[in-house]
Amino acid sequence: METQNKIALVTGGSRGLGKNAALKIASKGIDVIITYQSKKEEAEQTVKEIKEFGVNAAALQLNVADSTTFDAFFAEVKNVLKTVFNAEKFDFLINNAGVGIHASFAETTEEQFDTLVNIHYKGAFFLTQKALALLNDGSGIINVSSGLARFATPGYAAYAAMKGAMETLTKYQAKELGARGIRSNIIAPGAIETDFGGGVVRDNDQVNAGIAANTALGRVGLPDDIGGVIAFLCTEDARWINAQRIEASGGMFL
Repeated sequence: METQNKIALVTGGSRGLGKNAALKIASKGIDVIITYQSKKEEAEQTVKEIKEFGVNAAALQLNVADSTTFDAFFAEVKNVLKTVFNAEKFDFLINNAGVGIHASFAETTEEQFDTLVNIHYKGAFFLTQKALALLNDGSGIINVSSGLARFATPGYAAYAAMKGAMETLTKYQAKELGARGIRSNIIAPGAIETDFGGGVVRDNDQVNAGIAANTALGRVGLPDDIGGVIAFLCTEDARWINAQRIEASGGMFL
């Protein structure tokens, strides 16, 4: 009898860090469901690339900022698990989807705050809660924080505060879900060259050089530096890692 591949669900998996993580997870022989917000073609292209690793893949639309859609989303997940993966449940939830809003503490608007809290904290909180019924025992949750929760770089007060909240939540998830053998960890990337936040780290030479100068390994991070860490947490080799904040920043601001 064929053994069932494990299955990972990566939010925001059609581009940037999420796409890199999805591809690295696929390279470990794990099937992948990715979500995208609006760019369906991009998501379908990513699905094709994931399948090149010999695993199965699917893409579903999801707006993590709108928790009222989560029940309908998981009804879709359940259907896709059955029809595409011949499975009833999945094994890893990677809460990756996010946006960057750059504003000083003094100038952050309520609208900006609400957008950030809905995506980075409320969304991740309730998406994970609703996922529990479809997560296998012995599975894993991987949340995404930021180096900005450890060091303060002006302009990210609200964003970093949500990430700090996620770091605390990760410990509570690990404690409360441990009885089911579910692990919860959080990865904290440093500055990465993606289109995140308008691509400022990637496209602004001054910003890029400034970060490189404050990083022990002397350069800015790339998506390839992060995806493999997330993929590792989805493997049996990481089975005893739980409730940890793992920073992958090349040693920023040490």
